[in-house]
Amino acid sequence: MSGNFDTADFIYRAAIDFCSVLILVGAIYYPKHKNKDFVFTFVLFNLLNFLICYLLGSSTIEVGFAFGLFAIFSIIRYRTIVISIKDMGYFFVCVALGMMSALANIQDNLWFLAGSNGFVLLVTYMLDSLYFINTENSKEIIYDNVELIKPANQEAFLSDLKDKTGLEIHRVEVTSINYLKDTALVRVYYYSTVNENPVPTETKND
Repeated sequence: MSGNFDTADFIYRAAIDFCSVLILVGAIYYPKHKNKDFVFTFVLFNLLNFLICYLLGSSTIEVGFAFGLFAIFSIIRYRTIVISIKDMGYFFVCVALGMMSALANIQDNLWFLAGSNGFVLLVTYMLDSLYFINTENSKEIIYDNVELIKPANQEAFLSDLKDKTGLEIHRVEVTSINYLKDTALVRVYYYSTVNENPVPTETKND
């Protein structure tokens, strides 16, 4: 990228970046995860990152500048909410797309840049669509039928938890027992599914 501002180059790169992030967020991320807050964050970070990289980048500092930005973003932590590993992965893809679009030294071959962004989007979509890879999740549940937590009743205990939660639970750990309230805090382990329903934090018998 030369030191002089090239309006046509900026417009082409901005169009490629904006289309890429819209496809990533609107066509890949949101249909699967339904989180509007992250849609706002991903798009905003991408566009701001693109503008910063393009306006401040030069041929002499492109590589160091890009690594510096990645180092800054790598220590970002959201203190008010818990961010999943997958959401952080999408966040870094948004950052990377902005950097690629702004700093790629491709001269007049903008189709190569568009193809590179398209390849990243394709890989992201494929990896997020690997339904055959099971992810083990866990939840803590307050369970009030303490009779079933005995070792002799393990099968009935597991079956009761499956009925109450609707999850295919494959193992259970008893964390603590409250004999005053006749309840137990248990951690259940199950494999996540595409249409997973929320797990209640407390189970009660009628």
